[in-house]
Amino acid sequence: MDADMLVRMGFFINDLHRDIQRLHSKQFDGHQVGTTFTVYRGQGLLKEDFTEMTKTKGGLLSFNNFLSTSKNRNVPLVFAQQAATNPDLVGVLFVMSINPTDSTTPFACVSDVSYFHTEDEVLFSMHTIFRIGDIQPMDGNNRLYKVNLILTSDNDQHLRTLTDRIRQETSSNSTGWFKLGRLLIKMGQFKKAQEVYEVLLHQTTDESKKALIYHQQGLIKYNQGEYQEALAYYEKALAIYQKTLPSNDINLANSYNDIGLVYNNMGDYPKALLSHEKALVIRQQSLPSDHPDLGMSYNNIGIVYDSMGDYPKALLSHEKALAIRQQSLPSNHPSLGASYNNIGVLYKNMGDYPKALSSYEKALAIKQQSLPSNHPDLGASYNNIGSVYYNMGDYSKALSNYEKALEIQQQSLPSNHPDLGASYNNIGLVYNNMGHYSKAHSFYEHAVQNGQQSLPTNHPDLQQWRKNLENIKKKL
Repeated sequence: MDADMLVRMGFFINDLHRDIQRLHSKQFDGHQVGTTFTVYRGQGLLKEDFTEMTKTKGGLLSFNNFLSTSKNRNVPLVFAQQAATNPDLVGVLFVMSINPTDSTTPFACVSDVSYFHTEDEVLFSMHTIFRIGDIQPMDGNNRLYKVNLILTSDNDQHLRTLTDRIRQETSSNSTGWFKLGRLLIKMGQFKKAQEVYEVLLHQTTDESKKALIYHQQGLIKYNQGEYQEALAYYEKALAIYQKTLPSNDINLANSYNDIGLVYNNMGDYPKALLSHEKALVIRQQSLPSDHPDLGMSYNNIGIVYDSMGDYPKALLSHEKALAIRQQSLPSNHPSLGASYNNIGVLYKNMGDYPKALSSYEKALAIKQQSLPSNHPDLGASYNNIGSVYYNMGDYSKALSNYEKALEIQQQSLPSNHPDLGASYNNIGLVYNNMGHYSKAHSFYEHAVQNGQQSLPTNHPDLQQWRKNLENIKKKL
């Protein structure tokens, strides 16, 4: 859906949401207070999505659209049973416990206004959030499951802290469409976010707004692995900020920070370190000592030192980042997962594989609670876990995790993203060590083809992938 259509659909979505709110107020106006009831939804889930859900029992599950359910168990059960006949899907009957007293989430019985009067339909507004309960097979069928869900309470502290933090990160005193762009980036919907920002850029003549848009477009290109374009956008934003803002303004720090990230991924570590240190100095001048952005700066400096092989300085920086994030962020925040992930990288590079695996698994657990199942950060976690098993010589587990990483990346990233190249190379390494040289050759070829499209010709990763391809040819 392009941005113009998104704007037009916004009016329809808003009207439907308000209709549900109106019906909710009419139907649950006091006489049903405290009355818990059950609704059902039957559908199919991809096998990998179902597996991820089973790992997050007790965690949160969000439906990212208007949610149609029924008080009649039989109708949704038919949908679940039909889905179970598809070899790529698992049939799921969601059994949802609803207490109108505990939640202000808008939902309403719509039988009187629905085309299908007999389905006893209850319609929930978008992004309704449930807590996952028991997951059990039905009738001994390993393709058909009952999943118990409980509508989250307004007083659910776990949900409240995460929601407040994400709202804070996506707001930044912006208008609604700026907020939408930020949220789409947070969700990994980069193409849709780019369309929103292109519309906004054409609508504004204000230099400060242009700088913000350029910066967000740089962030999109960075997440898509298009580093030269990302750098160009970031430098456009920085040039405006340098002309219009004080030297210690936090927007300058954000620009230096993100330029540092680009240089790091391009393999230019001295420029990356210089940019991150500029960002840190401004943040130390402008922010409280426990502000999450300081944790971000220490984290990014740690990543650069790790890339340069200076592990003691890297570990010190990562520990500072983790300490700040533990003070200032909810326990399931993605940035905490990033800290555990980067500490895992460091331990792996130091050869301490048990500590690396422990850190990576903590990172994955947090990401599974707070990110969509196909988010590229989950792919990165599986890739890292695979690398530890590879170094421990457990090639079967390494291959399994690398394949999970590749599957997620193929769903969520452009085909020329360098993370795909890394995954192809890693799978090639496993097959090489297992003696499957023909398969290794195929994956090395994919890695080199990817790197030629996405990385500078002198990038160390591309050079290594080419070397791996040349070496495997000698074994065929």
